[in-house]
Amino acid sequence: ILAALYMGYFYFSNRQTVPLTGRKQLVDISREQEAALGLQSYRQVIQQSRVVRDGQAAQLVRDVGQKISAVAEDPGFQWEYNLISDDQVNAFCLPGGKVAVYSGILPVAKNADGLAVIMGHEIAHAIARHGAERMAQQKLVQIGTMAAGVAVSDMDDRSRMAVMGALGMGAQYGIMLPFSREHESEADYMGLIYVARACFDPTEAPKLWERMGAASGGKGPAEFASTHPSNATRIRQFQEWMPEALKIRREKCGQ
Repeated sequence: ILAALYMGYFYFSNRQTVPLTGRKQLVDISREQEAALGLQSYRQVIQQSRVVRDGQAAQLVRDVGQKISAVAEDPGFQWEYNLISDDQVNAFCLPGGKVAVYSGILPVAKNADGLAVIMGHEIAHAIARHGAERMAQQKLVQIGTMAAGVAVSDMDDRSRMAVMGALGMGAQYGIMLPFSREHESEADYMGLIYVARACFDPTEAPKLWERMGAASGGKGPAEFASTHPSNATRIRQFQEWMPEALKIRREKCGQ
C-alpha cells in the first residue's frame, strides 16, 4: 500500500506536457540535469569517433539541422551538429541539442528532404524529453517490482520466481515497449511538422521509411516485441498526418 501511494505521488507530482502534441508525461529531472547528461555522453561519442568537419555532406548536416531547430520549440538548447564517418545507418540528438548523423545513413536519406525527416525525428526526441521520460518510467517500474517482491516474499521459491518472472515480462511487453513505440511515433509526428515548417518536403517521410525497410531487408522483431513501430505502421501514420503537414508547409512557405 505504501509503495502504491508513493508511486501515485511520484507520478502526479512529476507530470509535464510535451510541446506540440500536448501529451502528459512523467519526468523527474530538470532540463539542466538532462542537458548535462547529454553533453557528457556526446563528448564521449565525439572523442571516440571520426568527425567530418569539412565538405558538402558535413555542411548539409549543419544546414538542415539549423533549419529544423529554428522552427522547433525553443527549450534553450545549445545546438551542435556533427557528421560522423561511420557505416552505421543511424543518427541521434541528445538532450541539450547535441546532434550527430552517421555517414552510413546518408545514402538512405538520399537528399536534403530525407535528411530533414531523419534529423527532425531525432531533434523531436530531445525536445519531447523522451530520454528523461524513459528514465522516470523505469524508476516507476522498479518501485513496483520491489513492492511486488515484498508482497510475494512468503511464497516458496519456485512460485515466487514464477510470479516475478511473469511480472517482469508483463512490464517489458505491456509497459516499456509500448511506451518506447509511443515515443517513436510521437517523434515521427513532431519531426514531420518541423520538416513542413522548415519548408522541406514532408512527402519524403514515407518514401524514406520505404528505403529504410529495403536497407534492412525487412529484418527485425515483430512490432509487439520491438522498441520501434514497424516500417509499415510508420508509413501509414505519415500518410495520416500528411494533410496537416502539407497545409503547414503551404501556409509557412507558399508551397
